Amino acid sequence: MKTVEDYVRTIPDFPVPGIMFRDITTVLSDADGLRLAIDEMQKKLEGVDFDVIAGAESRGFIFGTPLAYNMHKPFVLVRKKGKLPAETVEESYDLEYGTTTIEMHKDAIKPGQKVVLVDDLVATGGTMEAAAKLVEKLGGEVVKMIFLLELQGLNGREKLSKYDVSSIIKYPGK
Repeated sequence: MKTVEDYVRTIPDFPVPGIMFRDITTVLSDADGLRLAIDEMQKKLEGVDFDVIAGAESRGFIFGTPLAYNMHKPFVLVRKKGKLPAETVEESYDLEYGTTTIEMHKDAIKPGQKVVLVDDLVATGGTMEAAAKLVEKLGGEVVKMIFLLELQGLNGREKLSKYDVSSIIKYPGK
């Protein structure tokens, strides 16, 4: 029986020497791999009481939407600044070289709602920390964060230590 990790392609020295790039396109392009990834992520939600799933642009949309569909929950978009048409709340965070800003519609999360955040990858944790702050600005509570991949050497889990974080595949290093 295959695992999700069996579907991930590893590309050495991309984008720079010394990096082992974990390519999820091979998970997505295989029907069995995609089904397995969604099923494994959904198992992480067993017993979790929540109202909404929110996903970070863009791969969080890929994994979050089928989870929301399967579990009959609404799905909320967390997008790059300037991409959402209605009134938004925003949160900026640091990148390796600079900063960026993400947004969520101001009416996307109601006060008291319990939210699951989904993305494909946790590396440094910056995107999900900012997404959690957006949920909290709107009065929601982040009850779980789910990732397909975790790069343990970048310490994202430490940055997100106040949250319940789950990942399907954990890779040591960067």
